[in-house]
Amino acid sequence: MGERWRGLSGSSWKVGGDAATGPSLAFPQVQTGRTKVRTPRLLGLHGPHPYGEKGKTTLQTRLVLLVRSSLSRYLAASRRRRIGPARLVEAGAMATASVSFKSREDHRKQLELEEARKAGLAPAELDEDGNEINPHIPQYMSSAPWYLNAEKPSLKHQRKWKSDPNYTKAWYDRGARLYQANKYRKGACQNCGAMTHDKKSCMERPRNVGAKWTNMDIAPDEKVESFELDYDGKRDRWNGYDTSTYSRVILDYEAREEARKKFLKEQQLKKLEEKDGEQDGENAGSEEDEEDGLKIDEAKVDESAQMDFAKVEKRVRTTGGGSTGTVRNLRIREDTAKYLLNLDVNSAYYDPKTRSMREDPLPDADPNDKFYVGDNQNRQSGQALEFKQLNVHAWEAFDKGQDFHMQAAPSQAELLFKSFLVKKEKLKSEGKDKIMEKYGNAASEEPIPRELLLGQSEKEIEYDRTGRIIKGQDIALPKSKYEEDVLINNHTTVWGSWWKDHQWGYKCCKQTIKNSYCTGLAGIEAAEASADLMKANMARKEAAEEEPVRQEEKKLATWGTDIPQDLVLDQKLLQESLKKEATRKKEEMDERKRKYNVKWNDQVTAEDMEAYRMTRVRHDDPMRDFLN
Repeated sequence: MGERWRGLSGSSWKVGGDAATGPSLAFPQVQTGRTKVRTPRLLGLHGPHPYGEKGKTTLQTRLVLLVRSSLSRYLAASRRRRIGPARLVEAGAMATASVSFKSREDHRKQLELEEARKAGLAPAELDEDGNEINPHIPQYMSSAPWYLNAEKPSLKHQRKWKSDPNYTKAWYDRGARLYQANKYRKGACQNCGAMTHDKKSCMERPRNVGAKWTNMDIAPDEKVESFELDYDGKRDRWNGYDTSTYSRVILDYEAREEARKKFLKEQQLKKLEEKDGEQDGENAGSEEDEEDGLKIDEAKVDESAQMDFAKVEKRVRTTGGGSTGTVRNLRIREDTAKYLLNLDVNSAYYDPKTRSMREDPLPDADPNDKFYVGDNQNRQSGQALEFKQLNVHAWEAFDKGQDFHMQAAPSQAELLFKSFLVKKEKLKSEGKDKIMEKYGNAASEEPIPRELLLGQSEKEIEYDRTGRIIKGQDIALPKSKYEEDVLINNHTTVWGSWWKDHQWGYKCCKQTIKNSYCTGLAGIEAAEASADLMKANMARKEAAEEEPVRQEEKKLATWGTDIPQDLVLDQKLLQESLKKEATRKKEEMDERKRKYNVKWNDQVTAEDMEAYRMTRVRHDDPMRDFLN
């Protein structure tokens, strides 16, 4: 049995089979030019189908339609792009491999393997580089598109393949200059002579005669930079801002604040003078007037601020959900906000939602100068500490069986806490009395006798006139575990018997080097002589530094070079050299005056050098405009 379908460009497909092998699918013969290509049989359906003959026929039909559509597209592409026969066979094989059939058993084993990998019972699948693939990644993400020709599972198609450019955080070096030429260069700005821009974009004042023709005042080249900024860098309004310029704002504010304080002081003095003039005949020196004067001097806010302190404002309903009502302005506006006391990002944290700052923003400042030390100070002092102790007592009492609750019965909890404190103090005083009764109170009794304090005993010891013991036993001195009075290296005293200039040493030779050999009196005399010699050298050096060395003043030439003592200039030759230098400069200004046959003389005389120095123009000379 067999059946054919006519396709594009004369090709055909055949679906057939027999009773022994079952239905099968054969690929067509593709004829392109003079070459005939017969594609192999890549797919066959053999054996009984789990859903019977009807299911087998349905699957067979779907496969035929799928392969037919795929090959139709490739045949059309072959006519447009002239694809060769081998490429066409490869495309057909790829299209068929993508729809390869899996049996029910294989599909079940694949699902069991995936479940085992997700549970961690089976090793994860590896990609091309040997890295494990997460089994929980969905299949539509882990499977690569067909046009990548991925032979092994991989996640390369999900990774970012475009590398970010190297964005910079720098900014333009404003006002930087590079090289300043002495004469005009070809291609430079005709106005100022810089090479980094042209005459149209020159920012300097237009000159009457540009630098191209005058060859003077050549402007330095600007530093031209180009940066590749990212999205945020292009939109950063503060990029390149110099923070040192903010000092001008601070100085301006301080000047205005000083002027304001001075004005207020003058107003207060004027008011006091007026009040004194009105009360000349009365009791001007009463205590009430003095208090009024002190109040005026100590005022820190003006009347408008004090009036605004008790002002009641209406809360406006906003689009953000503000509610109606009234609010009283309870903060004097001269108080600095707590989050502005320390602008360091690593200082105390300020929570904007609760408006709280628990830590001290200025821990190193003087406590007498601080008016705010953090919210924790309020929690650890006053009634807040008492309330915390009350809570702790309620918790501990409830754990020990007392049936009361702080929130349910606060009055009962407070009464029990007060009774607990009274009992605790009573027990403490009783224990103190028992200890004093048993051991006594050394602070309240009479002082100990002097004999006992000196450690005297009843042992009798008799001495002779020289201090030797005649009768009795001498007091045993405590011995140390370290060796004592051990003399080494010919020393007659121990180390540590000499002290000078914060150094220990040997008293016998006055050396401060430990384990050194004793030099005796000769070493002491040599050390003293060396010290005296060093003092004399230091005094001589200081005297030499005080007297500056006089240097002879050298006579300089016109533009700063040294003139030999025996130099004599011929005035006639000097005038001729000046004329030659003027002629040379004219030729440089206008090349049309240059002659064809130029005679060059490399012999430079002293008169030529003096003429060059006299006619040379210094651009940094403030008097250069008055020359010639």
